[in-house]
Amino acid sequence: MFSTNLQYLRKINHAMTQDQMAEKMGVSRQTVSKWESGEAYPEMEKLFRLCDLFSCSMDALLRENMDKGNDAYSPVRMEILERFRMARYVMISPQPENDVQEYMKRWAKRSGLLEFPDYKPEMIGWDFPFVSNEQKNVYSLRGYAAAYIIPEDFTPACDGAELKWQEKTRYAVITVKDPFTAAFERIPGAYQRIIQYLGGNGLSKKYRQNLLCFEKVYKKDGVCFMDVYIAEDAVMKTANVHSIT
Repeated sequence: MFSTNLQYLRKINHAMTQDQMAEKMGVSRQTVSKWESGEAYPEMEKLFRLCDLFSCSMDALLRENMDKGNDAYSPVRMEILERFRMARYVMISPQPENDVQEYMKRWAKRSGLLEFPDYKPEMIGWDFPFVSNEQKNVYSLRGYAAAYIIPEDFTPACDGAELKWQEKTRYAVITVKDPFTAAFERIPGAYQRIIQYLGGNGLSKKYRQNLLCFEKVYKKDGVCFMDVYIAEDAVMKTANVHSIT
């Protein structure tokens, strides 16, 4: 498993060559080749360095099949999204995704958003992490936020949602084919691949007031796809953001 995982991690990181990997690790190309062929195994210090290089856990590197379902994923790419405006709302409940989505749908109708000229509704959502241990463990409550992307010149006819601007941001993006056929594997797998890409290519993870991650679901030629976005400078432990369709 280790040898195939190492080949996979090297290839998804800008198609890193064995020579380039050897230079980063302070070993010879022949050593890397032996690791990938299973002829040799790195010492513990080198294993830690590999985990740092590819932003993965030791357990995943040694025991998981990191290339599982790889045909469902596109290569990771970088995209710049221009500044946009959104209307958002947060709910804490046993089923916050459904609750806040329905709330925002009602808000969109009351506010006049759905009647705005040439407007195509697009909703996104993300986990809201500021829930107490008592709320989670005693009452089984979770937090979730949903937002409509809104036109710059739209003025709501009612209150009930916070209006915010999202600044221009550079994202790492991956496309997942048929994400809901194995949602608990493919969607987390998409995030993991982007995190590995960001870590392996030395991209910044400093915190700024950015929309850290989100998903966009769409159909093309009758096939469902999901684009997963993670901001280049995202702190990976913060909330994931999901598209709602």
